[in-house]
Amino acid sequence: MKSNDLPPPPPSFPEGGLTAWLTVLGGSLILFCTFGAVQSYGVYQEFYAKAWLAEKTASDISWIGSVQVFLLFAGGLPAGKLFDEGYFHHSIAAGSLIYLFSIFMLSLSNPNQYYQTFLAQGIGMGLGMGLLFLPAISVTSHYFRRRRSAAMGVVLAGSSLGAVIYPIMLNNLFNAKTGYQWGVRAVAFLDMGLLIIANLIMRTRLPSRKENPNRKPIDARGVFTDLAFWLCIIGWVPLFVADVGHLLVFYLQVFASTHGLSATMSFYAIPIMNAASLFGRTIPNFLADSWGPFNVMIPCTIVSGGLIFLMFVAHTVGGAVAFGILYGFFSGGFISIITPAAASFSRDLNEIGLRIGVTSFVIGFALLTGNPIAGALVQPHGEGTAYYWYRPLVFASVVVLAGAVFLIASRSMLSKRKGTKVV
Repeated sequence: MKSNDLPPPPPSFPEGGLTAWLTVLGGSLILFCTFGAVQSYGVYQEFYAKAWLAEKTASDISWIGSVQVFLLFAGGLPAGKLFDEGYFHHSIAAGSLIYLFSIFMLSLSNPNQYYQTFLAQGIGMGLGMGLLFLPAISVTSHYFRRRRSAAMGVVLAGSSLGAVIYPIMLNNLFNAKTGYQWGVRAVAFLDMGLLIIANLIMRTRLPSRKENPNRKPIDARGVFTDLAFWLCIIGWVPLFVADVGHLLVFYLQVFASTHGLSATMSFYAIPIMNAASLFGRTIPNFLADSWGPFNVMIPCTIVSGGLIFLMFVAHTVGGAVAFGILYGFFSGGFISIITPAAASFSRDLNEIGLRIGVTSFVIGFALLTGNPIAGALVQPHGEGTAYYWYRPLVFASVVVLAGAVFLIASRSMLSKRKGTKVV
C-alpha cells in the first residue's frame, strides 16, 4: 500500500493557546448577546404584560420569547451545516447583521402593536441568534478535545453573564425617564460593540469539508439510528417543554412581584438566579472533563427537578434569594453540559456538528411549545388576571424528573458502548 493511500492521521488539539482562548472569548461574547438576551426575557414579559402589550394575555406575550428561543435552537441545524462546509465567518457575520437590525427595529415598535414586537423580537432576533449560537459553541471543538467540556462551559458562561447584566439594565432603563425604546437601543449599541469584537477575534482551525473534499463522509444514517443518542434527546425535551430555565426566566420576575416582594427584589430575582448559573455553567463542566458529562449532568437534572417545588415557599426575600442561587447553579449545570454530552456520542470528529445541530433542532421545537404551555397554566383564559402558580410548577417538576429517567437509560447504553463508566 502506498503512503498516499493511507488514511490521514487523526487531528491533534492544542488544548489552549492565544488563538484558542480568543475564540472561546468571542464565543462567550456571542452567547452573552444571544442566549443571555433570551434568559432576560422575563423583564420584557412583565413590562409587556403591565404596559407595552397590556391587552394581551401572558400566553400571547410568551409566544414572542418562545419563537425567539425556538429559532435560536432550531437554527442550529442549518448553521451547523454552514459551519461544517466552511462558512463559519459568513454565518456569524450574517447572524450579527440580522440580529442587530432586528433589535434596532424593536426599538421603533409602538405600544399595543403586537405584530411589530413579534416580528422584530420573535422572528428577526431569533433568526439572527440561530445563525450565531451553534457555530459559536462548535468552533471550540477545533481547539479542545480533552478539555472540551470546560471550554464549552466558559463559552456558555457568557450567557449567564449576559443574563445578569441585561435584566439590571432593562429594568432600570424601562422604569426611568429613558423609557422602553431608548432602553432597547442602549442594549442594541452594547450588542453591536460585543458582536464586532467577536467577529474580529474568532478563528477556525481544522479544514472544512469544502477545503478537504476527500474527508471521510459523515455517517448520517448512523447518527439518526443511534438509539442511545435519541434516548438522550428524549430526556432533554421534557426539560425544555417544562421550561426548565425558561419557565423561571420568563415568569420569575412576575412571580416575585405578585407575591408581595419589593420592586427592587422583583427586579433582581432573575439576575440573582443567573449569577448563580454563571458558576453552574463552569464548575460542573470542569468536573465533566474528568468524571464524564452524564455523570455530572444527571445529578444536576434530578436536583433541579426537586428544587422547582421550593418556588412554592419563595415568598420572602430570603426564600427568593436561596431559591435563585440553588436553582441557578444546578440548572446551569445540566444546560451547559448538553452540548459536550451530545458530542460524546460521536464516533468521528466529523459527526459533532451534525449531532449538536440535530439536538438543537429538536430542543427548539420543545421550546416552541413549552413557554405558551406555561403561560396557559399560569394564567388560564377566562379566569381574569389571576396567576395559578401550582399548575406550571408541578408540571415542570414532574416532567424534569421523568426526563432524568431517559438520561439514565441513555448513559447506561453509552457506557456499555465505550466500555467505561466515565461518560
